[in-house]
Amino acid sequence: MAKVFLVEDDERLSQLTADFLRNQQLEVAQFADGKDLLPQVRQQKPDIILLDVMLPGEDGFMLCRSLRQIYNGPILFLTARDTNFDQVLGLELGADDYVIKPVEPRVLLARIHALLRRVKPAPQNQSSSKLRFGRLTIDSASRQVMLGDETIQLTSHEFDLLWMLAENASQLVDRERIYKELIGREYDGLDRSADVRISRLRKKLSDNQQNPQRIKTIWGKGFFFVADAWD
Repeated sequence: MAKVFLVEDDERLSQLTADFLRNQQLEVAQFADGKDLLPQVRQQKPDIILLDVMLPGEDGFMLCRSLRQIYNGPILFLTARDTNFDQVLGLELGADDYVIKPVEPRVLLARIHALLRRVKPAPQNQSSSKLRFGRLTIDSASRQVMLGDETIQLTSHEFDLLWMLAENASQLVDRERIYKELIGREYDGLDRSADVRISRLRKKLSDNQQNPQRIKTIWGKGFFFVADAWD
């Protein structure tokens, strides 16, 4: 039974959401704000966090930044339709996805299951579960990334994007495929979600942000993982 942390200050909405998710065989812990959230995340290690943007005290953006210091699992933002939600900022802070409230319960459930599937370890006997490029090792069984002797902490979406690029090393991976297979929507020509995640990957993998040598952007087309740039 997957463990869900629901951070929502609207008591009625929180209870309705929690009841629905519990009926779907999910374990749910509810929080009205971020006051006790971080200690409980350290202690209970939830499988996914549903995080409202507008909260008393620290808002969802501030909490997301703090959570990413201690938590690598999926974070799904909940944002009101009339809120000026900054999608790029949310992704830059490490969120994996977002939904607009009010959200149809089964749509929310589908998003939760999609994120949980992404972080599920691959079978240990999977023959292609580990990729190596110079000092870079990517292990899909443990969802671990090593650069030399350093473990690189990635969010679930960042790992999936890196894996897709590395599996197609020295080949163009077009934006349309990334949006369809990883982000779960069609690319509309304006959405910057993939670019934000690429930027975060470059930073974590010590690539040059201004003149990247390891993960290149092919403008108007997609991205290119350079296989021989990891020595």
